Amino acid sequence: MTLQRIADGAVEIIAACDSCGISLRDKRGSVTTPTSTAPIADECDKLQYKLHEGPCLDAIWQDEAYVVNDTTRDSRWPKWAPEVAAKGVLSVLSVRLFLTTETFGSLNLYAGKPFAFRSDDVEVALVYAMHAATALSAARLVTGLHDAIQTRHLIGVAQGIIVQRYGLSVELSLEVLKRYSSHANIKLRDVAQLLVDTGSLLDDRSGDPNHPKPTRRERGATG
Repeated sequence: MTLQRIADGAVEIIAACDSCGISLRDKRGSVTTPTSTAPIADECDKLQYKLHEGPCLDAIWQDEAYVVNDTTRDSRWPKWAPEVAAKGVLSVLSVRLFLTTETFGSLNLYAGKPFAFRSDDVEVALVYAMHAATALSAARLVTGLHDAIQTRHLIGVAQGIIVQRYGLSVELSLEVLKRYSSHANIKLRDVAQLLVDTGSLLDDRSGDPNHPKPTRRERGATG
């Protein structure tokens, strides 16, 4: 929802812009376009990823902003520019979406006429991108907190199942989950989800004598 609002807002604020795509990079360095205001923006973005060249990629990895005044004459991206021009996109403005500590991606603005973006459009786009990056950061923080709360609740429910089944303390029930997570090489959240969904752990059902059920010490600690 945040991304779509950012893309829609860019088209509204910058009058010369016909369509907008948002490029985001992940932790591995891959770049994708999760949202756009029109199919043509999505196509122009994805061409850059396919051809490994274009202003949005350079805005992410090199300079803060790139302006293409006429894709039929721009030689900086010799494979990408002609294909975009053939689609009827003649002007492009890509600006980096970033904060001091993190680069999220780029805001990519497209227009159907040459020399569409003026210097004041670039300035407005840079300011808009700064506010958009702040919004993205806030949205990620809220999502992270929500996920953390949900995960903690799930683990708590799983602990309750172990406490009831084996008569362990809450602290020891968490140790059992952690030990299973390490033994099975599964994330702790996934172990908890498995227990909540099925009422047992995989090793409980398989009869594996090495599965990490409560140890004698743990069972004795409650007695």
